[in-house]
Order: sequence, then structure tokens, then C-alpha cells
Amino acid sequence: MDFVSYEQDQHIVTLTLNRPQERNAIGSHEACDEIAQAAERAGADPTVHAVILTGAGSAFCAGGNLKKLLDRSGFARGPGPAATRDNYRRGVQRVARSLWNIEGPTIAAVNGPAIGLGCDLTCMCDIRIAAQTANFAESFLKVGLVPGDGGAWFLPRVVGVSKAAEMTFTGDILNASDALACGLVSKVVPKDELMPEARALATRIAANPRIALRLCKRLLRESQHARLEDLLELSAAYQALVQETEDHAEAVTALIEKRPPAFTGR
Repeated sequence: MDFVSYEQDQHIVTLTLNRPQERNAIGSHEACDEIAQAAERAGADPTVHAVILTGAGSAFCAGGNLKKLLDRSGFARGPGPAATRDNYRRGVQRVARSLWNIEGPTIAAVNGPAIGLGCDLTCMCDIRIAAQTANFAESFLKVGLVPGDGGAWFLPRVVGVSKAAEMTFTGDILNASDALACGLVSKVVPKDELMPEARALATRIAANPRIALRLCKRLLRESQHARLEDLLELSAAYQALVQETEDHAEAVTALIEKRPPAFTGR
């Protein structure tokens, strides 16, 4: 892959946006395809228990490539409105679906600016941690655009409707401390500690039983729109499933025997 590097270390995959000379701006269908394919590959692999998304160089992702937008050479702007709409559907919206649909937990390790589309990419992940050098902006209005990547759906679920509206209507830049204060990220660390911190978090997550871990993520997702009674019913069904797994029996046995569990994913 050219735009995205895919690295797996045991049960953890790291996806790195790898166009540092362009601040990892996304400007082509090929780039969108690579991100989507990498996410789909990680999501389909039963040996992958956690995924880290980060950027190479000084930026996480500077958003869309504005030069390509103007000259109509990128993924976004077509020869007319219908073509532009289709470009979004098969470009950044495919990226949104692919990242969001990864069954295992995902972590955005935000190493630098995450602007526009870049900000929304972080919100497509379950957990966000940031380097002190990171900043964030839902800046589409600053260039006369709307968040065509689904940001109007993702951002309010992360920071709440009021803060999402403020970020969207102003395009203001939030530094790492601001992002921590509003819940956009859960932790801020020095830049040289970002990836070790992300890997340590991913390792703690990946140490848990795979089937139960993925179903916990599914319950959290469903809880965002389900009625309580519906979620209770789904929780009971999932509980019935995981109690039949070998990993559940191993977890209880290991706890009783006061030893580390040896999970098999079954």
C-alpha cells in the first residue's frame, strides 16, 4: 500500500496514514480505497483484537486535499453535483463505514493536527488519545463546505450536541488540552510517548477474550440508539452466547486458580 501502511504485531494492527509530505491529506479515490481496504482487512481478521490509527510525520490528517478539490482532480468534486455526490458516497463515506464497522476496538493515536476530515477520522474510532502537539478542528465551514464524510453524525456522539455545534459553526481549532476538556480525547501525552501509550492500551484491550470483547463493543454501539428494553434483551442474548465460550470458562477458572488466563478465541 502507498497511502496506508498496515502492520500487525500479534493481535494488534497499526494503520498509519503515510503521506507526511502532504500532512496526510486525503485527496484521491485511491487513498480512500486504501484506508477502507485496510480497515476491512483488519475487521475481517479474527486474529486482530485491536486497531490503532495514526499518522506519519507531524500531522495526523490535514483533511481533504483542497488543491485537488479546486482543480477537480481529487475524489471530492465531480463535473457536476450528481457526480460529486457519487464521489462522496464511494470515497470518504466508504472510509467512514469501513472504520466504523471494524468489530474490534479501535484507537486513534492523534500525533498532530486532525483537521476537517482528519478530525472526523478520529471520531470514527472508539477511543482517542492525543499527543500534546495535536489539535482538532471541524473546519468545513471555513472553506465553504459541509462535513460530507458523516462528521455531523460522528462528532455529536463524541462531544455532545452543543459542543459539536460550536465546533461546526465556528471552525475553531482546539488544542490537545481543549480536546481533553470536552471529551474529544480521553488522554493527552507527550508526543514521544503517544505510540507506546497507544500500544499499551491496545495490549490491555487485546488481552481480553475476543468474542466477548467484540460483543461488548456492539452493545456500546447499540446503546446509542436503542431503547433500554431492547438493549436489555440484546444484552441477555449476548450473555447467553458468551457463557458458552471456552474463553469464559478459562477466565473464571484462571481467576479461581489465581493464574493468568490462556484465551484461545473460542
